[in-house]
Amino acid sequence: QVQLVESGGGLVQAGGSLRLSCAASGRTFSSYNMGWFRQAPGKEREFVAVITWTGDRTYYADSVKGRFTISRDNPKNTMYLQMNSLKPEDTAVYSCAAGGVAGPRARPDEFGYWGQGTQVTVSS
Repeated sequence: QVQLVESGGGLVQAGGSLRLSCAASGRTFSSYNMGWFRQAPGKEREFVAVITWTGDRTYYADSVKGRFTISRDNPKNTMYLQMNSLKPEDTAVYSCAAGGVAGPRARPDEFGYWGQGTQVTVSS
């Protein structure tokens, strides 16, 4: 069992940066693949990035590749999403998730644990 809490969202101008954090409780954090997903108003939840439990492999959606970086610090039970060169189309609620498959087409239904989400708004 793991509980997840996101932080770091906010309002930023296009071209700016934000770093999201996902703090996990529970001693099994380091054994889970972890991911970030986002959901914009009126749209389905979509894959953003995923990292293996060891942190040795990462995968990104094409829309964020080269701009976002996912990382994790297992001793601190925390995962991060560094978001640079933000665009208005990145506006969404970002949620972290645990327990799914780490691959380039990770699906939300593969992940069993979710945080409550944090709002990211990018103004033009």
